[in-house]
Amino acid sequence: MAAFTPESEVQRSYLGLRVNSGMPLADKLACLKVMAEAGVLWLQITGGEPTVDKDFIASYRAAYALGMMITVSTNASLLWRQNLLDLFAECPPYRVTVSMYGATKASYDELTQRQGAWDLFVQGMNAARRVRLPLRMSVIVTEDNAHEEQAMIALCEGWGLEYNVFTNMTPTIYGGGEVLTAQSKEHLRMRKPFGGCNAGHTFFHTDPHGLVSICKIGRDDQISLPTEGIGGLARLGAIADRLMLRTGGCSGCQLSGTCTVCRPLAKHYQEAKAPLGSYCQHGFQKAG
Repeated sequence: MAAFTPESEVQRSYLGLRVNSGMPLADKLACLKVMAEAGVLWLQITGGEPTVDKDFIASYRAAYALGMMITVSTNASLLWRQNLLDLFAECPPYRVTVSMYGATKASYDELTQRQGAWDLFVQGMNAARRVRLPLRMSVIVTEDNAHEEQAMIALCEGWGLEYNVFTNMTPTIYGGGEVLTAQSKEHLRMRKPFGGCNAGHTFFHTDPHGLVSICKIGRDDQISLPTEGIGGLARLGAIADRLMLRTGGCSGCQLSGTCTVCRPLAKHYQEAKAPLGSYCQHGFQKAG
């Protein structure tokens, strides 16, 4: 199982700043072949917005031809395009997961900081529903759109679509803590105790430059997939075991046995100088 970010785009929202960059198509196809050789059966294509990548269709077709079950994570803004609809009709995705940032034009455009984003979202959703793509919605709740949580859920239910509600904000993948200000304190939820993870053992993440990490959060000790190939992937298990150790600011914590986040995620929060209450039981205790 693998998550693949083929190319990132310029996008400033709660996700942080993304900049156009990525491998040439030949390297993307080479990475997909290595993944197939390693036994990857399920591939999640993410972003930024992956459908803006000029090589998206070619990469998708290649992964499909290699026998992979493909999930595309998107904001739906381009799902109305006929070339994408034709692609998905010919090579059906396992799932298309759509992020939802509001229930009205005003809140949606404000949160994404893109005028007309709501209109494109609706246009894409209408097209995707018309051709019956296997949609699942990710309802993103922030301080700005928290008042529309129930309206977003109602839209999903009215469309007859599965949905998950996400309320806890995390730092950007670049370690920035600026997005944490979008956290709706009323919607901050205590996560379940962390019970282990197979990151680096049964799944991994590949960034736009072919650098592989155990997951999208734990990006230390990345491996170059184009350079090292399947031999590099074999080292991920040991890297994962080391990154999961309770070190740094979490070493010696008496609550580590019931910690609600893995060590890479805790480190991510710590480096972003996030308030303890956003990820740590000690913060919840102080707040109480």
